[in-house]
Amino acid sequence: MSRYREAPQPGSKYITPAGAARLRAELEALWRHERPQVTAAVSAAAAQGDRSENAEYTYGKRRLREIDRRVRFLRARLDGMTIVSQAPSDRGRVYFGALVTLEDESGELHRHRIVGPDEFDMAPEYLSMDSPLGKALLGRRLDDEIELALKDGSRRYTVVAIEYPAGSLSGA
Repeated sequence: MSRYREAPQPGSKYITPAGAARLRAELEALWRHERPQVTAAVSAAAAQGDRSENAEYTYGKRRLREIDRRVRFLRARLDGMTIVSQAPSDRGRVYFGALVTLEDESGELHRHRIVGPDEFDMAPEYLSMDSPLGKALLGRRLDDEIELALKDGSRRYTVVAIEYPAGSLSGA
């Protein structure tokens, strides 16, 4: 068996201003605050002598690699991002940033906000545009039905409301 693994597809390149600000804040915290602290701790541990049995040195170097990897990822990700700060002209369709209310087969309502893959964890109702439901919703209109095939069967949803709340894409 080969060790080759196909590279994962990068996520969509869209992000809200609030999501971009959060990624920039994380980058700033890692680069300006945490990395210098870890570097100082590694230097102090290295000054103690034998590095082969020095756990503080070993774990500090490992943490530095983790920080550097995350900093490289954040810089590359932010460079390629498109910050969406305005609602689309056609507010009758589901696009990035929409707050969509869905009704399932049992009549239960679900609200989701369509966001980029880097920010869907910011709030419980956020839904990545790259998720199966997010992909199925994009471009839909009011009263459109969506059938989502899942492992344990399929689910059917109806779009009952599409909103673009004022200021939601401007970070306000």
